[in-house]
Amino acid sequence: MEPMISKTGNVFSFSCGVSVNIRAGAGDIWRLLSDAQNYPRWNSTVTRIEGRIAEGESLKLHVPGTSRVFTPKITGLTPERGMTWSSGVLPLFRGVRVFTLTPQEGASTNFAMTERFSGLMAPLVKGAMPDFGPIFTRFAADLKTAAEA
Repeated sequence: MEPMISKTGNVFSFSCGVSVNIRAGAGDIWRLLSDAQNYPRWNSTVTRIEGRIAEGESLKLHVPGTSRVFTPKITGLTPERGMTWSSGVLPLFRGVRVFTLTPQEGASTNFAMTERFSGLMAPLVKGAMPDFGPIFTRFAADLKTAAEA
């Protein structure tokens, strides 16, 4: 099964999500998602992450094709179930990325990742943002390949 993309939006918010079934246990997938230093080994959408993936920690996320550094804070974390990365300040503009692992029968796990952007600046910022669909699809496909290996 290939990753599936979903997109929603209105005037002051927009979101993009991806979901895919991975033939691996939630623990195996969690080990990949929670190891910041090794993201570049399996994930082509990240060149480097500085910091630790732990609740309350801030990360410096480097991605290909830009010198911009993204600085999300981990605002929620439940091992082998999911985590939330947040950045920005409401009411101006905020991004919240939620990772979810849902174990299935037969030793597989449904992985979902959604990022929602919202705030008063959303109408102005939306046009300058990249299309997250291809980026999220690649992230999910890379995760699936690494976890199923």
